[in-house]
Amino acid sequence: MFLRHKTNHDIVEILDVDALFDPFKSRVAGRYHAGEEMQEPAMFKKPELVFLSGELLPRCWVDVHYRDTTAGS
Repeated sequence: MFLRHKTNHDIVEILDVDALFDPFKSRVAGRYHAGEEMQEPAMFKKPELVFLSGELLPRCWVDVHYRDTTAGS
């Protein structure tokens, strides 16, 4: 799966998709896709990643309390 880094807009290949879907994990293994040589794997904070379209990651992937109700809802 490929996502985009919010600050530098580079494409990131996600190496651990299970960690991406797990709201209890705040970081995910991936690597930049830039240049002609394969980049070294690195850890990325989920809030710094978005879909290639610019859409944010689903709340259920990043927030362990996504099912909690809030006051006034």
